[in-house]
This record gives sequence, C-alpha cells and structure tokens, in this order.
Amino acid sequence: MIIAVPKVRALLAACALFVSTAPLLAETFPSGPVRIIVGFGAGSTADILARLVGRHMETVLGQPVIVENRPGNSSMVAAETVARAPKDGQTLFMATVANTLNPVQAGSPFNLGKDMAPVALLGISPNVLVVHPSVQARTVKDLMAIAKNKPDTLTFGTSGAGTASDLATRLFNIKAGSNVVSVPYQGGANQGMSDLLTGRINVMFNVGVALAPHVASGALVALAVGQPKRATILPDVPTMEEQGIPGFDVGIWIGLLAPAGTPAAIVDKLAQGANGALKTEAVETALKTQGIDPIGASPAEFSAFIVADIEKWRAILAASPKQ
Repeated sequence: MIIAVPKVRALLAACALFVSTAPLLAETFPSGPVRIIVGFGAGSTADILARLVGRHMETVLGQPVIVENRPGNSSMVAAETVARAPKDGQTLFMATVANTLNPVQAGSPFNLGKDMAPVALLGISPNVLVVHPSVQARTVKDLMAIAKNKPDTLTFGTSGAGTASDLATRLFNIKAGSNVVSVPYQGGANQGMSDLLTGRINVMFNVGVALAPHVASGALVALAVGQPKRATILPDVPTMEEQGIPGFDVGIWIGLLAPAGTPAAIVDKLAQGANGALKTEAVETALKTQGIDPIGASPAEFSAFIVADIEKWRAILAASPKQ
C-alpha cells in the first residue's frame, strides 16, 4: 500500500495537469489548418456539407479548413483514420448514417459513440418513397395494400444490402405486414434510378434532391417523406406519420466528429463554429438547394442521437422479415 502511494500521487498530478491545461489548449486551438476527412467522393452529400460548413468555420477558427476525401468501405476507412489521429481537434470526421448502420450489421469493433467525440449534428437529407406512375398507388396506405395483397407486383430498388434504403424497405415491410421483393443495386442509387424511371423496378426510397426533378416532371410519384418532418426540397409531400404511419424515420444524417479524448473545450469551440455556420443565410440556402435540411445540435445532443440511431437500426433488423 505504501509503495502504491507515489504512483497514485503521480497519477493525480497528471490528471490535474491535464485539467489545468485543457482551457489553455482551447485558447490556442487551432494551431494550424483543420482537416475534415470525408469518407465519400467529391460531390457527395457529405462532401458538399463539409465544404459549405468548413468555409464558415475558417472565419470562426482563424485557420484554413481543408476537406480531404478518403472513400472506402462505406466511409469506415476515413473514420478509422480520424479515430487514430491526435486528440487535438485538428483532424475531424464527417460522419453519415452509414457509420451507425455498419457496426449493427457487421459486428464491427469500431464504435462511433466511443471511438469518436460527437461535435455537431449538421443536417439530414430526407429519404422519400416514390413509385413509377404505372403503380396504382397515390398514398402510402394504397401501396401497403398492394404490398400485402399482391407483393409480387412490387419491386423495391435499394442501394445494396445494409444501406439506408434497404433498411427503409425493411421498415416498410414491418409496417405493411408484407415481404416485397427487394432489388439491391451494387452500383448504388443512380443505377437503381435509371431502372425506376424506365419501369424495370417500380418503387424506391431515395434522397429528395435526386428525386425532386422527376417528381416535378411527373416521371415519378412521391408518396411520403420517411422522416418526422416534411422535406424542404419536396414541401408538398406528406410524411408517413401524416398518413397514419408513425415511427418512420430513415433520413440520411450527416454530422461532425473528433477523435475520442479530444478536450471538451476544443469540442465545444468546434461545435460553436459548425452550428454557427448553419445559422448563416448563405449556408442555409446552399444546403436546402442541395436537399439537405439543416439541423444543428450540441455535442451532448449529437451523442444521444447516435446511440438512439444505432438502436433504431438494430430494432429494424431484428423485426424485419427474412430476406
């Protein structure tokens, strides 16, 4: 016991030093350019949001904000890069819904809530349910009736097994009590959209920005927004809940995170810069034009959101009919 005392004192002294220097770190942060690592290519929703928010953050932080694209493994390559980065707030990760979907299905050792420090929930790109005009459904309940009584007549295109559109289709099956045919497109949503427009498949969940022009032209019919609030880019399309189907929330969220262990004072400073960007007219207008609804949330709120999102996807997988 006597031998351990110096070790305890040394540990306490180290903790006290860290606590005392944390405010100083925040005052001197950032000491150079801040990098935002995006796990998808240039022009992706996450990339667009990172660049728009990053430009505003430069004025707040007084340093350049550089966006780097490192696609691979559903953005897990980028996530793991940031998780291993120094805990100084200089390297950040633009996370998406993919980062709460992957661990639930693949049993990944990477845990977004534990390996990262949530900074700010920035925006959501709404998932919208659309049908080819040949489908005799103009409401969600019309479509659910067809799905239950004539399931073989419907083909739901998805962006691949385990993606948000796949889980949205599974949730539709749960709500409808059906088991419609799911067609995964390994080439992603763009490939599925081509087949949807020609009628090769006839139903799909996809982001509002990709659907809006085709809905406006009449090439597709939008039945519902798959989140609690209407989508800014398709304001006339009702939500699932408005049509009597509660508990349907499958939006594509995007948020900013730092490595776990980054001092709270630095995380707070980053959050102020990121959330402040969403309140500027220029950023808000640009995001809405891209089909992204600005959100904004504190680090604590974003942390709770991540936990809830993981549990939501896990529950959908557990309850969905066997594929």
